[in-house]
Amino acid sequence: IIAQQIRAAEIAYLWQWQTGRLLKVTGEQSRAILSYADAVNTLQSLRQDLAAINQDVQFSFRESVEPVYRELVDLLLQNNPSQTQLQQARLTLEALQLAELANFFREACLDVQPQQIDQIDPTAAVIYPIILSDRIEVILSLPGQPLRNFTTKLEKPQIETAINRMRQSMRRTAFAQERLSLAQQIYGWLIKPAVADLTKQKIQTLVFVLDGSLRNIPMAALHDGEKYLIEQYQVAIAPGLQLLNPRPIARNQIKALLGGLTEGSEEFSPLPGVQAEVTEIGATVPATILLDRQFTTKALETKIKTLPFSVMHLATHGQFSSKAEETFVLTWDGKIDVKQLSTLLTNRELTASPSIELLVLSACQTAKGDNRAALGLAGVAVRSGARSTLASLWMVSDESTAEFMVKFYEELLKPGVTKAEAVRLAQLHLLKQTEFNHPYFWASFILVGSWL
Repeated sequence: IIAQQIRAAEIAYLWQWQTGRLLKVTGEQSRAILSYADAVNTLQSLRQDLAAINQDVQFSFRESVEPVYRELVDLLLQNNPSQTQLQQARLTLEALQLAELANFFREACLDVQPQQIDQIDPTAAVIYPIILSDRIEVILSLPGQPLRNFTTKLEKPQIETAINRMRQSMRRTAFAQERLSLAQQIYGWLIKPAVADLTKQKIQTLVFVLDGSLRNIPMAALHDGEKYLIEQYQVAIAPGLQLLNPRPIARNQIKALLGGLTEGSEEFSPLPGVQAEVTEIGATVPATILLDRQFTTKALETKIKTLPFSVMHLATHGQFSSKAEETFVLTWDGKIDVKQLSTLLTNRELTASPSIELLVLSACQTAKGDNRAALGLAGVAVRSGARSTLASLWMVSDESTAEFMVKFYEELLKPGVTKAEAVRLAQLHLLKQTEFNHPYFWASFILVGSWL
């Protein structure tokens, strides 16, 4: 009570959380939910101040913030949850995504607008999986339908092991049998219980709001025993529907700014295929190209400020990490981290330039050994101001990347083809070729943000 009176939110939420835990232990579930909801609301108000709190008080997000959201969702989804509880669980999951991004940037910088999936796209379904201590829960949101949820009872270490093994199985040297059995296992958790509903509703696009280490594996490579997911659906990743400002791409206005590096350095290998990639894309869409020595940080900044473009395509080494300062793209003369990139692109908004429809990062990868690295990809997607970001979860061969990208732009320029469908068609284009049909070549590419 004193903490609330003196507006010490960083103390108040700990008490609300503790009260919720005590009520949970004594079996008072509905009161426990109320206490947990109070703690989450306090954290949401605190998010605005997180950047202002001095470093000594800034708490460990993973130990003292994230569990509050997870434990609330856990309570809400126990014992046949009502529609109200499912809606509250979904809002809590979206709030957790926002809190993670605010913590990633160490500042609350995101204006959010709640969105309903049916208002965005009547042929898309949103899938919210969440990993809990004793199970994996999935909330399914279909246009014009009540929310549904599916539960698979499994201990968290088993879930994490399967996810890590699936990521390892994406290497070219992995055994196909093991890869397919893992892809089918995770398909069984996330998709299989929803198949009848998806078919009945004639769903064409699956939008995933992914949790934890699930962000590190490509949903496109999940397998039902006969086909990959990408052979049946368009696939997109959203860091929460609240962060979308969806609008179909204006094809007649597509102009691209292309930057690329072919030469390597001590730290990074050469990318010889980049030359062909930017040249062929430049022949497909109207483009300005900065290659190698021209592709300096200063030159990029000048072009961003002065050129009207709606697509920015960077074919260069880069890395996504769970730390903002370690999430960067490489230029000829240095690195641009995610905050600098955000500043460059938002400064441009002051001019009458068209908004950035698409940011493509074609040779980036998630940091090795960082199981939350894909958070950096979500961070770039949200802070770049681009409606959609197309990037890779791991480094793929130069040759197949160039082929994928050229096919993607060819499809994107066709009337009525959405960004998600262009990605899907480019992935299927590789899948049909003997030398590129392993998921290593095509599954790495993921579309984050608006799929329209």
